[in-house]
Amino acid sequence: MKLISNFELAHRNTSELSALFRHVSQGLARTGRHSPERRNALASLENISRAQALDRKSTRLNSSH
Repeated sequence: MKLISNFELAHRNTSELSALFRHVSQGLARTGRHSPERRNALASLENISRAQALDRKSTRLNSSH
């Protein structure tokens, strides 16, 4: 599984991030223990989670003005 970087996620919208998180989660279930694919999937999920948190924060800030 390819590592998805923060840069690749920067301009994704909420629904794209959710779909990507679901896709990577499903891929994670098919990886072997201690494999590079598993490490990449876990790192990608962390990056996606971070992008989702930033998206939520940005949405709240924009809606308060």
